Amino acid sequence: MSLDLSGFLDYLSYEKRYSPHTIAGYRRDLEGFVAFLRDHDVDDFGDVTPTLVRQFITRKHAAGLSGKSLQRLLSSIRGLFRLLLRDGRVKMNPASEIRAPKVEKRLPRSLEIEQVERLLDIPADTPLAARDLAIMELFYSSGLRLAEIAALDLHDIDLASALVQVTGKGSRQRVVPVGGKAIAALRNWLKHRPALASAGETALFVNNRGARLGHRSIQRRLEHWAREQGLDQHVHPHRLRHAFATHLLQSSGDIRAVQELLGHASISTTQIYTHLDFQHLAQAYDKAHPRARRKK
Repeated sequence: MSLDLSGFLDYLSYEKRYSPHTIAGYRRDLEGFVAFLRDHDVDDFGDVTPTLVRQFITRKHAAGLSGKSLQRLLSSIRGLFRLLLRDGRVKMNPASEIRAPKVEKRLPRSLEIEQVERLLDIPADTPLAARDLAIMELFYSSGLRLAEIAALDLHDIDLASALVQVTGKGSRQRVVPVGGKAIAALRNWLKHRPALASAGETALFVNNRGARLGHRSIQRRLEHWAREQGLDQHVHPHRLRHAFATHLLQSSGDIRAVQELLGHASISTTQIYTHLDFQHLAQAYDKAHPRARRKK
């Protein structure tokens, strides 16, 4: 068996249905690992040992790679060997027992409610301003990710029911409520959209050339409006998502609802978006979720 990665990358694309961006990350990680193996005269995945994997991680650590990046590298290698093991092409997963240095979890900085209100207080009197306000209102109203906003099509929004259907990580779909101000901003944008959108374009948000608005363009527009509105800090899509989660949790205390709205598979991931300790979150979860209540 050679050091061919094509089967694993096809598996990520067609079975796991990962995004091209995620698959590109796996490719970069594993191509570096394969180059390391070849430097050590290894030309078959079946000959990889835990010692070799440990040496590879140690070298990357010595080169200054962060703990988070090392964890991602190990995750890529484990995933590759899990597939090879499943298909009977290797006898063991040499990365299964190797651990990267622990990563200190940093709380993302949130925006105060007053800062969000200032950001969203823009005159939507041009097509591009109407579009930008609709995007920002949707970020804050529904806690969507940047990639989820960019991927929205016209049919994903139900204005009458105030709902949006979102395709999140791992192609998981969820339906999220949309607030009244976001609905109003979307209605206003949809009045302007026909003048910009190319014929047959399905994207909800388009650029001034009529095509789907890209990730970087959305980021730049948020930065533009943060400057225009006099905010004294950097504003990016993730901060609006974090503000959504923080403000909703502070108001409701319903960790389960916040978890579902954010599209998190695990409640521990939702914890990162809050300024509360896990014990508080666990207690809120036990109170909120009927199948989580413990018998006394």
